[in-house]
Amino acid sequence: MKKSIAQWAETDRPREKMIAKGRLALSDAELIAILLSSGNRDESAVDLAKRLLSDCHNNLIELSLLSLKELMQYKGIGEAKAVGIAAALELGRRRREAEVLERKKITKSKDAFEYIYPTIGEINYEEFWIILLKRNKQIIGKQQIGVGGLTSTTADPKKIFHYVLVENASGFILCHNHPSGNIYPSEADKQLTKNIYAAAQVLNVELVDHIIVSYNTYYSFKDEGVI
Repeated sequence: MKKSIAQWAETDRPREKMIAKGRLALSDAELIAILLSSGNRDESAVDLAKRLLSDCHNNLIELSLLSLKELMQYKGIGEAKAVGIAAALELGRRRREAEVLERKKITKSKDAFEYIYPTIGEINYEEFWIILLKRNKQIIGKQQIGVGGLTSTTADPKKIFHYVLVENASGFILCHNHPSGNIYPSEADKQLTKNIYAAAQVLNVELVDHIIVSYNTYYSFKDEGVI
């Protein structure tokens, strides 16, 4: 029979452990157990959290991709608990984006990746965005250009340059994701980049880079010497 968390030594209970030792002392499973508050008839909250993480290969990104319905398939996780887990993971995603905004400038491809990743890095369909920049590479903002399916999306050059001109941007970065995990550009990606680069030169704005994003990794056209 399971031993409930209430029967554990006080120093081993997640809440008490956080109070005594701080949040960094807790494992991912223990932090999720605090969100769950309780387990089910056969598992403590910690055991349930461990199983949930194990099913996601102990990867918090994979966990964040689970829908509320998928979370609720686990015995002991109802709607309220599923919403709580999803909300906590969403706050983590937004914090990552906010950390980049604190710096405000994009000076290298990694800055662009970290800024756009929370928006498109963990979704299972393709989206195309642009990051708009001032002359000194300060971030003006980002704008969605197109939404596609599992393997492709569209990026209308007229729409891209509409936002560039409306925001009076001096430069911009093309960004899209590859949910497949393959970060390398297709021939269509290369041709689009070539076309946008040529149009940007005519309009005297800078195509700074084109970033292809996947789970915790990316491809930079600029770093690879393509533009």
